[in-house]
Amino acid sequence: MAATMAAPRPAASLKTTLPARCPHQAVPMLETPRLLLRPFTEADLPAFAAMNADPEVMRYFPAPKTEAETAEMLARCTEKWRADGMAFSAVTDHEGAFLGMCGLNCPVGLPVSPCVEIGWRFLSSAWGKGLASEAARAWLAWGWGQGLSEVIAFTPHLNAPSRAVMARIGMAEAPELAFDHPGIPEGDPLRTMYVARIRRPG
Repeated sequence: MAATMAAPRPAASLKTTLPARCPHQAVPMLETPRLLLRPFTEADLPAFAAMNADPEVMRYFPAPKTEAETAEMLARCTEKWRADGMAFSAVTDHEGAFLGMCGLNCPVGLPVSPCVEIGWRFLSSAWGKGLASEAARAWLAWGWGQGLSEVIAFTPHLNAPSRAVMARIGMAEAPELAFDHPGIPEGDPLRTMYVARIRRPG
């Protein structure tokens, strides 16, 4: 399903609406009716690694992750909170049971960079309950409060469930930003990215 890359807007124009950095604020813990959203800790590694090693959860990624790869991701998230004031974060229920991750992130090295993206990944046992939408709406509200004007999301075109979450939280497809992911080989059906965006209300 690899296709010719749709021409994205030049990075210079993206900078006007998608800041490369988030204002430095205290690291938040957000609460929704069913969820707690907080930065990762080392104690999350076993559950996070198990989720990232699950072929069902990772079916729209090139491959499941090893525990070492997940540990590296955890470390990057911690550093991104320091450097960018935002990062993908843990999602638990109110009793502390790990459910997945969700958050805002400043990706680098992509045709849409600099930008702020929102992303999510949940245990398969947490699917179909509206938890990704609930967590994503909370992080968007936080981002608007930090002064963000626009947030994007991207996923392989094949990932219909993730595209459905984007629609449910009010995002609209931005075909002019579609791109082929440079980290995925040519010819891989996961390479072509669907991109959606949402702008701050009002």
